[in-house]
This record gives sequence, structure tokens and C-alpha cells, in this order.
Amino acid sequence: MIRTRRAAFAAAAVVAAACLAALGVWQLERRAWKHELIAAVDARTHAASVAAPGPASWPEISAGKDAYRRVNAVGSFDHDRETLVQAVTGLGAGYWVLTPLETKDFTVLVNRGFVPADKRDPSSRTPYTGTAAVTGLLRVTEPDGAFLRSNDIAAGRWYSRDVIAIAKARRLGKVAPYFIDADNSPNPGGYPVGGLTVVQFNDNHMVYALTWFGLCALSLFFAWRLWHMREE
Repeated sequence: MIRTRRAAFAAAAVVAAACLAALGVWQLERRAWKHELIAAVDARTHAASVAAPGPASWPEISAGKDAYRRVNAVGSFDHDRETLVQAVTGLGAGYWVLTPLETKDFTVLVNRGFVPADKRDPSSRTPYTGTAAVTGLLRVTEPDGAFLRSNDIAAGRWYSRDVIAIAKARRLGKVAPYFIDADNSPNPGGYPVGGLTVVQFNDNHMVYALTWFGLCALSLFFAWRLWHMREE
């Protein structure tokens, strides 16, 4: 009976080792994919800007091939419909200022940049008047709020840049399904402060892979030890 149990435990340890090895291989595959993504995004952010995608291209836009693409758009800002989204940046806590930019063919939300709490009121800032030429990074919408914090539309408290929800709340029509993070071109009066986009991806896959492979080795040693005890 004891030998049978040891054999069963040894077999279970071998199966566990196989599963752990598979997880390690999966993490290596994820690491290769992540490195390809990082290279692609780096190329997009440093490429020459292209015209912001119009309505005909909206159904084809995806995070995988379009996020952080450098784009440009020309139009006029509708400051009366700006939205403040809570943010924490290298400049401290405050808000992102998202303002609709009305182009000839459509409206696109532009994250013009960061303002501290004392610049939350639009009257404390100098508005951008006339035609605006915006260059920045295409960003995909951020639905459902932030981690553990849902957007409170009724109260006007926003924690994520949810394009569809903001467009609905501000009654905007024909709005692009993405927003633009404006570059660091100076705004009148110095606010908002643009060009604060952080392009960073976690790359811990090698650590995870080594962890899984290490556990795999321990499982195999455990199985070998059980089998050796069975032979004694």
C-alpha cells in the first residue's frame, strides 16, 4: 500500500513538472511577443506623424497595430466641453484636460496635458483660440474606469479616459473611437502641460519563466526521490 501511494505521488509530481515546464515555455513565448510589441511601439512613437484616422478607418483601429502611433489633426477646440480626468504624473497629482477638437470631418478628444488642482478651473488658464494644429500619440479608449475606481458620470468625476462615455456625457457627435495625447508643444500660459505620455511595458517574463522551470526541477527531484524510496 505504501509503495502504491509513493508511486501515485511520484506520478503526480511528474505531471506537475510537465505543467510547470509548459508554463515556463509559455512565459518565454510571452517574452518574445512583448519584445516585438516594445519594438513596434518604439518605432511608432518615433515615426513621422500621419493624419489622424478618419471615420472610414475607425472600424479597423486596434490597440495592437495603432496604439501610440504618432498622428496629427487640425481644427478648433471646444473648451466649453472639456473633461478633467484625475491623474498622477511626475509633476504631481492633478488632472488630464481632454478637449474636443472639431476637425473638418469629425471630432476627436485631445488630451492636451496635465494641470494641477489649482488650475482645474478653466478660468485660471488661458484658452487656446483659433485654429489648432495638434500632434501627438494615438491612444485607445480606457473604458470602465480605473483600478477599483469607476467613472461617476453624474457627478463629473472621471478616473479614466473613456472616449465613448465622455462623448455621450458631453453630447459630442461623430467622435473618433480613440483620443490623442498631445506632445509637449507649449500651450498659452503654460497650461496644460503636454508630452507626459509614459510609454512603458512590464517585462518580467524571464523571471516568471525561471520560477516555473525551478519549480519544475523541484517537482522532478521530488518524483525521483519518491521512486528511489519505493525501490529501497
